[in-house]
Amino acid sequence: MGMTGFDDRGLTPTDERMTAERMIAEHAPIERAPAERMPAEPAPTERTPAEHVRTERVPAERVPAEHLPAEPAVVIVGAGPTGLMLAAELALANVEVALLERRPDQELMGQRALGFFARTVEVFDQRGIAERFLEQAKIGQFGGFAWIRLDVGDFPTRHAYGVGLAQRHIERVLADWVAELGVRIQYGAEVAGFTQDESGVEVGLSDGRTLRAQYLVGCDGGSSLIRKGAGIGFPGWDTSISSLIGEVEFTTEPEYGLHRIDGGLHSFAAPNEKGLTGVMVSEPHPGRTERPTLRDLSEALTAAFGTDYGLHGAAWISRFSDMARQADSYRDRRVLLAGDSAHIHSPMGGQGLGVGVQDAVNLGWKLAQVVHGTAPQTLLDTYHAERHPVAARVLHNTLAQVALTGTGPRTEALRDIVTELLAMDEPRRRIAGMMSGLDIQYPDIALAAAKAGDEPHPLLGRRMPDLDLITPGGEERVYTLLHEARPVFLSFAQPGAFDLTAWSDRVRLVEAQTPAADTWDLPVLGAVPAVQAVLIRPDGYVAWAGGPDTPGLTEALTTWFGAPSGS
Repeated sequence: MGMTGFDDRGLTPTDERMTAERMIAEHAPIERAPAERMPAEPAPTERTPAEHVRTERVPAERVPAEHLPAEPAVVIVGAGPTGLMLAAELALANVEVALLERRPDQELMGQRALGFFARTVEVFDQRGIAERFLEQAKIGQFGGFAWIRLDVGDFPTRHAYGVGLAQRHIERVLADWVAELGVRIQYGAEVAGFTQDESGVEVGLSDGRTLRAQYLVGCDGGSSLIRKGAGIGFPGWDTSISSLIGEVEFTTEPEYGLHRIDGGLHSFAAPNEKGLTGVMVSEPHPGRTERPTLRDLSEALTAAFGTDYGLHGAAWISRFSDMARQADSYRDRRVLLAGDSAHIHSPMGGQGLGVGVQDAVNLGWKLAQVVHGTAPQTLLDTYHAERHPVAARVLHNTLAQVALTGTGPRTEALRDIVTELLAMDEPRRRIAGMMSGLDIQYPDIALAAAKAGDEPHPLLGRRMPDLDLITPGGEERVYTLLHEARPVFLSFAQPGAFDLTAWSDRVRLVEAQTPAADTWDLPVLGAVPAVQAVLIRPDGYVAWAGGPDTPGLTEALTTWFGAPSGS
């Protein structure tokens, strides 16, 4: 959802028409020319050696380069939100990780994401860290579609709101968390190249060091070296509009607010406590990829307003565009992609950070099981199968949003109609469910249930609602059961109704009661019938639902968490 209702400096509520463009949630990366395709390598084997499994946590610290593990199980390139979240997921599963970041530290120059929305808050809640963000953020109904406000306050979730928090703060929270988990972030580490073979990936760094890992994950942004090195295609749409955004010094005060004039959309935000004015201005000639300068901003302002308002200084200036591209595949044997390395799009709607974090949470537990040897490498194919359609939908809706923000009487007429539609409950719920991520369903899970001979329950492939529970240990919530990133089998049937002994080393059995006995509420769908038991994956999605006589439980356990012990 577009961050149409808060100011990124103080993150306080603002008028909807104030500086909407400036409050776009993140800047789409600029994609450079593709690299040449690498020659094909032999197919990898199905299992991985046990020596790459972490057996204990290491002290939370940032370590010198020479102490970086030479043969971690997984190398992650990029310590932005996606890379940090993936590192944490793997650490929770006791997998040794090398997390490489080419920046000298965790600091960010300029502005990127300005927050996230309901499903991403739930994901952080599932890991017990949501409060770390909320205690320093602003929350409210900040969402929108093409800057048309969307309210999710009536959605059945504990987090029916948007979170306003700049990416630099989001990254600090995540970096502190992964340090607590023992992940060693290597700053100033730039990948020069890599090769992969049947047993792993060899990663060469620009300083001459080499790392050997079972898997390599590129979380290194829209210009991903990892994606290019793997020869993965990145088709999509080139830039048609681009804008400059920054915090600057003017001699003459502009007219603050949003301006729709020939040539594009522009906005100015009142000066902050440092006297810097927020500015967003469309460029008359889109498609440039070099770092923007003060002169570029001056020329864009002059083209739009006939003056640059005495522009004479800037704290930072960034460029973003409506370029939209998506990787053909999220996996090439032992190399995987997540976040912006797999998909870029217009920042319209503020969905990018959340999609990247959810990529990481989908991939992490699957990759951990393959490293542990409890699941075959084919489990990793479900990562692309589930997450590629999610990002494709984001690209689709951002293209629509960009179209709705154009100028001219035809676009204005279309925008008026869409505004009227989104004021109605059913269209609002449907679009808000998409923009918040609360309506995501992984359809292959429901298809598997149908093949097993059962009518698929509406919960299958969807997020499990965060029910209040009464367990033998006391009162709990569903999401607290997921803090350790382990699968949970939640039974409301009579004790002993389900026997999970053959998976007890991997799946936690929780027998509980819940006040929500008859129906459970889901965003968009509404009330669905309650069931006697659910199998919840570590990412919070339901892999099986039913009762003692419902078919498919053994198949679901085997598909997602490996063969039964002793088989």
